[in-house]
Amino acid sequence: MSSSVALPAPRRISDLLSSGPGANVKPRKRAMDQPRTDEDQQLVARTQDGDAGAFDQLVLKYTPRLYGLVYNMTANHEDTNDLLQDIFAKAYKSIRGFRGKSSFYTWIHSIAVNMTLNFLKKRGRRFHLSLDDVDASIQNDKEFLELTATSSPVREADLSELQRRLNEAMMKLSDEHRAVVTMFHIQGMPHAEISKILNVSEGTVRSRLFYANRQLQNYLDEFRKNPVA
Repeated sequence: MSSSVALPAPRRISDLLSSGPGANVKPRKRAMDQPRTDEDQQLVARTQDGDAGAFDQLVLKYTPRLYGLVYNMTANHEDTNDLLQDIFAKAYKSIRGFRGKSSFYTWIHSIAVNMTLNFLKKRGRRFHLSLDDVDASIQNDKEFLELTATSSPVREADLSELQRRLNEAMMKLSDEHRAVVTMFHIQGMPHAEISKILNVSEGTVRSRLFYANRQLQNYLDEFRKNPVA
């Protein structure tokens, strides 16, 4: 593309993410159509009573969302398929101990995120930053305080020209930051749900999102200034 060619109308980073490879979930406005907890509770109870067919229904129900979650964290279909089998196997083995203190939705997502993060660490990804240091510094950042007090810090970006670069930028984030971006922008989860899944405060979720959004935007801004010919 020539640098003299005008970029098409901008789109939100969240729109770009949700249209990228592997983002096989509904757009954000519909993504959080929360599952009926009474239906899940009935299926869980039946599974705990030995009805394997009831667990099969839970697997069918949650596979699309969990596939999108895991794939956007791993960027590898084979790894995603293997992880999903392990995630549901662990859930099945552990379900007798599920007491309903959280929803099944939160419980299964917690298993999925934690197992994926552990897998990525074993896969050997290395990052030169301290997550605790980033969380602490970001929450005192003036720009962070101003933006999170009003609306999302995500700016506008172009879909057709920047999609590939955004996918590349996503993989440059740390595993933990990519997880919150995936859950918030692609899966459409609210801060409160993400905080339950990750077992961190909502403030920490916001700070990680802010940091990740800023890193992604910096990468995209650089591309817009120096587009590939």
